[in-house]
Amino acid sequence: MEETEEEEQQAQEEEQQELRRASSSELPEQRETLHPSPSTYFADQRIHIPDAESSKFSWRKLWAFTGPGFLMSIAYLDPGNIESDLQSGVVAKYRLLWVLLWATVLGLMMQRLAARLGVVTGMHLAELCYLAYPRVPRYLLWIMVEIAIIGSDMQEVIGTALAIHLLSLKRVPIWAGVLITIVDTFSFLLLDRYGLRKLEAFFGLLITTMAFTFGYEYIVVWPEQGALLEGMFVPWCAHCGREAVLQAVGIVGAVIMPHNLYLHSALVKLRKECEKEAKNTFSAMQSRDVNRNRKTEVREANRYFFIEAFVALTASFIINVFVVAVFASGLSGVTNTEARETCEKRNMSIGIDDSVFPHNNETVEANLYRGGIFLGCRFGPAALYIWAIGLLAAGQSSTMTGTYAGQFVMEGFLNLEWTRWKRVLLTRSIAIVPTFLVAFLESLQDLSHMNDFLNAIMSLQLPFALLPTITLTSSYAIMGEFRNSLFTRVAACLLALVVIGINLFFVGDYVGQRLVGLGAQGWWIYILFTIFTLFYILFCLYLVLFLAHSLGARIPGLQRCLEPSVPFVLTTTPES
Repeated sequence: MEETEEEEQQAQEEEQQELRRASSSELPEQRETLHPSPSTYFADQRIHIPDAESSKFSWRKLWAFTGPGFLMSIAYLDPGNIESDLQSGVVAKYRLLWVLLWATVLGLMMQRLAARLGVVTGMHLAELCYLAYPRVPRYLLWIMVEIAIIGSDMQEVIGTALAIHLLSLKRVPIWAGVLITIVDTFSFLLLDRYGLRKLEAFFGLLITTMAFTFGYEYIVVWPEQGALLEGMFVPWCAHCGREAVLQAVGIVGAVIMPHNLYLHSALVKLRKECEKEAKNTFSAMQSRDVNRNRKTEVREANRYFFIEAFVALTASFIINVFVVAVFASGLSGVTNTEARETCEKRNMSIGIDDSVFPHNNETVEANLYRGGIFLGCRFGPAALYIWAIGLLAAGQSSTMTGTYAGQFVMEGFLNLEWTRWKRVLLTRSIAIVPTFLVAFLESLQDLSHMNDFLNAIMSLQLPFALLPTITLTSSYAIMGEFRNSLFTRVAACLLALVVIGINLFFVGDYVGQRLVGLGAQGWWIYILFTIFTLFYILFCLYLVLFLAHSLGARIPGLQRCLEPSVPFVLTTTPES
């Protein structure tokens, strides 16, 4: 009997070893082991999840899970979004609010997938890309995401510098505002040393500041409520021309941001140490004290994180509506001469020159700076200062979350083990240096117009967040029974196609407008643009094939380079 038991035990061990060898043999040689990274975030703190007497909804549990969604929602309130809202109101009044609504809904759908990825696997999107993709595509993904982060950071720094410029009544030049942004960003980033909850509370304060400031402007203006509701729920844009169509496309590109998916997947997990175990599984510390070995706790975490994200994005949507409505009511259809006369009657101390509102009858071309000036001219200095405070809160909070996103992306894709201050210095310098040069060498209006260029850049990078997210959350090897349902897979793929198509249209139009008039002298620009376009399409095609493979398609000749063979990272115990 004893010999039989020993033989059975030995047979089981041999079977397990064979399974381990089979699992590891699926990993292509280019893919490496993810090494432990140093403890760097949020004072090694995990938030305890209270026990509930039943599986019913619990406000105490929701509060315990509250935090990551609101940090993620900051990206929906960055200066790029605020300027997009402002321009939408000026160009089409309330008629594009339905685009903003559905863009936010689509954004929520993708954020849900990113959060589930972090909760189920205990690893964030960049870490899983490191394991799933071969080396060259992995590095290309990292470069593309870093470009998006740099573009977003530049927008946020510009918004903060403009806010400081307005608050100081133009005494602080824009380039000095950029330098101030560097200093206060490093200072605020030290908040995580005081604990996760204090940091989340600080971001909550910034969001509340935006809600009160932009809400104040909304109440002062008090737009036509019937037209606002019609624009929000009737999906049509009567008498809208090409400019309004481009603005609608720009709204989608501004709302759904690439780096935000990487950020959200890390915020719900926030790995502080990663330890490789047997069977190629990984155990990871989380920001919330969730036992990933129990399916019920994982399902519960997914549910509460989704509820929190829904509440956070609802709040961000309302704030965005405030901005659209204020400028739809106050600045839409106003000419430069009319705006200038309004300011002269108010005798604004900030000073109005031809670079702000020139002497002509053209419609005002709105931007963050002109918008603040006009509010001050129309409703008094208090409106100007309150606008600037809201813009400062938007820029500063977005700059901080952008910094965290950059750190997570760099750590995950490159598997770096740098000390924290070095990573912060590098990620901030890459974004700050070009912004400072533009602010120092160019005019204020050129700096504000840079937002259009940066929106185009970030729109181009969107596939490099959407496609990996859908790929990894659709893989049974990674998500197990928590992988996307058939409906979710189809809906997410259609969403990706629509969003990518919309953004490519926006970028194509933007580039086409700027290539017109170059003539034969710009032949080298055409060549560079053609080469980049070819590379871009081929890389997107590779990611689409990788996604198709994860959905079950078998592509002859590409099996090995397309296999997302990350080991199953969720080990669960039988439910009692």
